[in-house]
Amino acid sequence: MLKPIKTKKDYEIALQRVYELMQKDLKTGSALSDELEVLSILVEAYEKKHYPIPPPHPIEAIKFRLEQSGIDEKELNKILGGRSRKSEILSGKRKLSLNMIRELHEKLKIPAETLIAAY
Repeated sequence: MLKPIKTKKDYEIALQRVYELMQKDLKTGSALSDELEVLSILVEAYEKKHYPIPPPHPIEAIKFRLEQSGIDEKELNKILGGRSRKSEILSGKRKLSLNMIRELHEKLKIPAETLIAAY
């Protein structure tokens, strides 16, 4: 029977059931498939409340995006206003300006809320 996840024990039981259901070859729209979907929603809600993931550090987010997207260093120089400014920002000696945040958001698709976080 489905019920809200209120305790760590409830959470562990729900995770075990999710695991069991994921091991089966479920047909979309079946009762078990629906159970898995609802349990997943309940587990996610519990995890958001009890195990929140902090947002990434703005500089780490920039470095990660560069690494993942393979963007050329020259492109980052353009976005941040030059090689020396880029170096100062990536080393933490200089903070991002509003214009830089806008450019990074637009060109690298880094969420603005990540870039505006205090650091």
